[in-house]
Amino acid sequence: MPCLIRPETDHDHEAVGQVNRLAFGQDAEARLVDALRANGFARVSLVAEMDGLVVGHIMFSDSPIITQTGTVTALALAPMAVLRDFQKKGIGSALVRRGLEICRAEGHRIVVVLGHPDFYARFGFSSTLAERLESPFGGGPSFMAAELVPGALGGVVGKVLYPPPFNDL
Repeated sequence: MPCLIRPETDHDHEAVGQVNRLAFGQDAEARLVDALRANGFARVSLVAEMDGLVVGHIMFSDSPIITQTGTVTALALAPMAVLRDFQKKGIGSALVRRGLEICRAEGHRIVVVLGHPDFYARFGFSSTLAERLESPFGGGPSFMAAELVPGALGGVVGKVLYPPPFNDL
């Protein structure tokens, strides 16, 4: 079945909320998406659509890195959700690939994610790139960064500042 990856529209909000609720089995991520969108933190928000049905969603939001010498702009990839019946069909990968392409085209240089290392490493995310970054949600192999511009994280040491709605998770 062909899958269309496209920008989220106002008409998609209810479907996006439903995808996040069903994929995560709770309301927290749906509320997070609504709050990021409503408070102007969302930079890229895409849906995966099959036969007119929204089956997946991904969002990238402002998450600057606070360093001793200033602020480095960055984005956080979160959340990313695909309805259970459509998982393991490449939809999540297509969302991540297209999302990163758009972020790069819009001039963004760095993206961080807290997720499954085996999945996100395929798209250039690395816990090694995130070693000098502090996350309020823990570190280790699940906290990763990707350079959309080679060398963008060179010399960057600091704390990732997630938008306030993440504190409600």
